[in-house]
Amino acid sequence: MNKLKTLLAMAGCLTVLALSTATVSAQRNGGGRGNFDPAAMRQQQLDRIKTAMDVTDDAEWKVLEGAIGKVLDAQQEARAGRGGPGGPGGGRRNRGGAQAADAAGGTNTPPAGGNRRGGTPDPDVEALQAAIDAKAPTDEIKAKLGKVRESAKAKEAKVVTAQGDLQKLLSARQEAVAVIFGLLK
Repeated sequence: MNKLKTLLAMAGCLTVLALSTATVSAQRNGGGRGNFDPAAMRQQQLDRIKTAMDVTDDAEWKVLEGAIGKVLDAQQEARAGRGGPGGPGGGRRNRGGAQAADAAGGTNTPPAGGNRRGGTPDPDVEALQAAIDAKAPTDEIKAKLGKVRESAKAKEAKVVTAQGDLQKLLSARQEAVAVIFGLLK
């Protein structure tokens, strides 16, 4: 009888452990996406960078935080509109395929210009996507593609400028940390 009680107690503990692990895992993997707070995520990222750079002086951190913020903003803007397989929205277009989208009265076309996290749409990318969807003439598509590329080059130039401004403020150790965090190349 004692063995049965022990086994039941162990099974109960394992069940509780499994459920709590599943909950934590779901939260980490975006299971609670309705509670996604970009500002909190950004602050956590900045806190990790501050700790890794071993910055203890608040005045120094205020200067570095501003420069790091400019790099992060420029990088985010440069990534907006980019996507992987499936178009500018990235990833999968519509899990149910075109038939499911059409049956639901929707479209199988990804949201043009936005990034995976719902960033601000790039008007040039939206115009290019509209031309693609409309099966526009080659010359029109090439013109819109040129604008997208020009816009991307300008955004990349902003990233390089922000990175240069940040690099001027950093010690060698802090610069290494910035490279590890993807702030600098």
